[in-house]
Amino acid sequence: MEHPADRLRAAAAAALAAVPTQATIAVALSGGRDSVALLDILDKLGVPLRAIHVHHGLSPHADAWAAFCEALCATRGVPCTVCRVAVPAQASVENQARRERYAALAAAAGDLGVRYVALGHHRDDQAETLVLQLLRGAGPPGLAAMPALRDDPRGVAWWRPLLAVTRADIDAYVRAAGLRYVDDESNAHTHLARNAVRHVVMPVLAQVAGNAPETLARAAANQAEAAQLLDELACLDGRDGYDGTSLARRALAELPPHRARNLLRWFLRRRGLAAPASARLAAMLDQLANARPDARVRIAHAGAEVGIYRDRVIVHPPPPPAYALAWSGEAELRLPHGRLAFGRADGDGIAADRIAGRRVHVRPRAGGERLQLAANRPRRALKSILQDAGVPPWERQRLPLVYCDDALAAVPGIGVDAAFATAPDAPGITLTWLPDTIGN
Repeated sequence: MEHPADRLRAAAAAALAAVPTQATIAVALSGGRDSVALLDILDKLGVPLRAIHVHHGLSPHADAWAAFCEALCATRGVPCTVCRVAVPAQASVENQARRERYAALAAAAGDLGVRYVALGHHRDDQAETLVLQLLRGAGPPGLAAMPALRDDPRGVAWWRPLLAVTRADIDAYVRAAGLRYVDDESNAHTHLARNAVRHVVMPVLAQVAGNAPETLARAAANQAEAAQLLDELACLDGRDGYDGTSLARRALAELPPHRARNLLRWFLRRRGLAAPASARLAAMLDQLANARPDARVRIAHAGAEVGIYRDRVIVHPPPPPAYALAWSGEAELRLPHGRLAFGRADGDGIAADRIAGRRVHVRPRAGGERLQLAANRPRRALKSILQDAGVPPWERQRLPLVYCDDALAAVPGIGVDAAFATAPDAPGITLTWLPDTIGN
């Protein structure tokens, strides 16, 4: 009889074929049974490893779990990063915690320079995900459940090497290897959707068909093929309209409704957004495909805005909240929607002597601002300058303006007002605007 260790080792070794040789892999280490088993098997396979633990702060045991993960990694010589996140109190703490967790994992992987993040999901998780997606009325992309490898717009590759093994396999492996792990008490709370499926629905399905998890996982694989075909159709339908960032409206308007909806779903996913529910998608399609050429369309969706610019469908971040930040000489200011970096250069940027000892602060556009870009040029409305520079409307809203006392001194990427310009060879302060992108 095959030993559980052999099953897990074979599954992980086979999955490694999708990862470049000797690539460092970051294990998403919760401290639970599945992630501990994953760390152990990859370590035994000689994979270069890092570990990332996300501290949600939702349990009174959260500090102990973080300490457990750090100690476990220390015994193996695996560097461990602990990321603390704050989960807002919302209607669905479960979903919000998941979003915060993935965002923290992606950010930590980026900081570590690691592309592949390993997740401990297994075949039973896959079956539960399919049931949850069915209950949400998902189409083939959702019913495909969790892919073994998925590239994220944030630059992370989410890798699930244990999808071929069961929860029972992992239990047996952990017992045989004598591995210690932590138990999250919330896993027993059946008011949470996934736990309800795991503890209530799956046992009933097992009475109907004893191999329900295997059958459901196979159904998910079939749906993944169907989803791939839909994506290939969308590529064909959008081949003349999609430029990598935006989509020609005519590409939607010229298609039959079912193919236009498929193309719009595909476009939103390519831009890093989840597809909306069917009714919402149909309403979005109607607005985007049928709006007048001069209409201003801005549809809030999944933390972004979908709109029209120059007869193309675009996705962009929403306007930032109000802010006003003082600058006291630091190298960088963190704004609600990006970072404003300050550098030093002779003969460039804002004249250092013009702002010395004065109040320098950063705030967004309010309307009516004027700027003189050179002493021999007229002072003009900033709105006109931005339009002439081809800055799209949503980027105009997000540009930070630098003031000295009450005078507009500079706009990053546009220029410095003549009254604050640096003389040749004189010390200057340069500005670099680094806006957050969707998904940051």
